[in-house]
Amino acid sequence: MSRVFNFSPGPSVLPESVLKKAAAQMLDYEGSGQSVMEMSHRSAVFEKIIGDAESLLRELLDIPAHYKVLFLQGGAYLQFAMVPLNLLPEGGEADYIESGVWAAKAADEAEKYGAIHRAASSKDTNYSRIPPLPPPSARAAYYHITTNNTICGTRYTSLPETGGVPLVADMSSNILSQPLDIRRFGLVYAGAQKNLGPAGTTIVIVREDLLGRHRPLTPTMLRYDIHAENRSLYNTPPCYGIYIIMLVLQDIKNRGGLAAAYERNKEKAAILYDFLDRSKLFRGTARKEDRSLMNIPFVLPGEDLSAAFLKEAEAKGFVNLKGHRLVGGLRASIYNAMPAEGVKKLVELLEDFEARHAQGA
Repeated sequence: MSRVFNFSPGPSVLPESVLKKAAAQMLDYEGSGQSVMEMSHRSAVFEKIIGDAESLLRELLDIPAHYKVLFLQGGAYLQFAMVPLNLLPEGGEADYIESGVWAAKAADEAEKYGAIHRAASSKDTNYSRIPPLPPPSARAAYYHITTNNTICGTRYTSLPETGGVPLVADMSSNILSQPLDIRRFGLVYAGAQKNLGPAGTTIVIVREDLLGRHRPLTPTMLRYDIHAENRSLYNTPPCYGIYIIMLVLQDIKNRGGLAAAYERNKEKAAILYDFLDRSKLFRGTARKEDRSLMNIPFVLPGEDLSAAFLKEAEAKGFVNLKGHRLVGGLRASIYNAMPAEGVKKLVELLEDFEARHAQGA
């Protein structure tokens, strides 16, 4: 069977060249006589893998020396707790911008550890927009945003000015999709399963001066400083996931870095948005000025039509296009590894469906 066009929001499509290289190295990684799945995380071979992954990430994102790069586990969900445990002092307060479902979940979790000020929200419009961003509140220990909202298809096109208050960002669904000034942030975290690699690894980039602020009862495994001191090797890390991340980062570098990735992502998104803007049957749901380049939700007039389209699409090799229950309809996630051909073929499929169903819509 030929490979499908996979529009899953995560775990998501990986570069085919990365999968082929990993397959070729499955039984013997660079003459070591073993798979990366088998080798000790204390071995010199693996220490080079994790070191190369960090070096590539630092190069692509231009990460300054006074930021630590951590390879952790637990996904963004665990970071929802780790951030307040490490940055929110007892009796302190933090600002959260509620721009989507995952942003709201981050605030909900943080409320277990202190006073959370939901400084702005777009819940009243079903998260179809990024709300106006206020300055930090007077007592804020940090200011938390979610830079791309996977479910409702919105993104930050500019960052809030937070002054001396550390800006913390969940970038799980748009990290490495465009150039980023990491110096604007105190801490960035991202689950790997969108643009970085397979599910199971989480990247944290944290400014050194924010380390060591954890609460006394913070579990050892949830302390950023412990992982930083041990170069992400305090316990057995997700070795194979880190290896695939290294290969993905090599692929991004070889294809021109983040500037080139950004141009490709803008071009891919424009292909689908241009169709949606002229369509008489399909309608995008996110406010135009806040549209995501990674996740594009759109709807049909009725779930019966959506079900019919999904059935046709899957039969033709277009999978994971079902929209989230909060929005309904359809959603195309077009991360870095989705080729432009996949988006063009999807639009052809949408045009054909519209030609057969638009009458009277």
